[in-house]
Amino acid sequence: MNKTFGLVASVALVLSAPAVKAQAVTDAGKVQAGHYAVEPGHTQVGFSVLHFGFTRYQGTFSGVSGTLDLNDKTPSASALSVTIPVASVQTTSAKLTDELKSPQWFDATQYANATFVSKQVRRVGHNDAVVTGDLTLHGVTKPETLKVHFVGAGVNPLDKKYTVGFEVTGTIKRSDFGVKMYVPYVSDEVQLHIAGAFEKQD
Repeated sequence: MNKTFGLVASVALVLSAPAVKAQAVTDAGKVQAGHYAVEPGHTQVGFSVLHFGFTRYQGTFSGVSGTLDLNDKTPSASALSVTIPVASVQTTSAKLTDELKSPQWFDATQYANATFVSKQVRRVGHNDAVVTGDLTLHGVTKPETLKVHFVGAGVNPLDKKYTVGFEVTGTIKRSDFGVKMYVPYVSDEVQLHIAGAFEKQD
């Protein structure tokens, strides 16, 4: 009887609680300019490769840190710098995850971080931009270009912090960075799909 009453009471509380909704701005022209820091809990760096021509196999990196100086009036004056801990790599195979950290692949012990530092931000649409910068991976630095789409911004209803989010895509060749294991059976081209969340600091 007590357990049943407790369950009913819990359900009633959930149903009667006010809905928590984020008031998101989806117009990039209305985003607050300023200095932002990566919100690591909701930032994911996804990658995928073509595995033996059969499947598009995916993995992720987490624990990202970095900053974004956002200039809404002059997007070209914006600047991005991020650091990705290589040892955070995850796949659906524990064996493969460990292998990717080894010297045969990313060599996470010797090259602990991958970094991207923007050099140019060019607006190509109201909510879209192309960001060119230097990607450092596996001890090698190469210029790369990313496509950035603004998703939304507003005050996070849970932590009350002003947050801005982007969807980022791009393609790199892993052999350019000395990661050549199983090429071409596992594709040289790596597709990037990144969910980036940033919290305003000032």
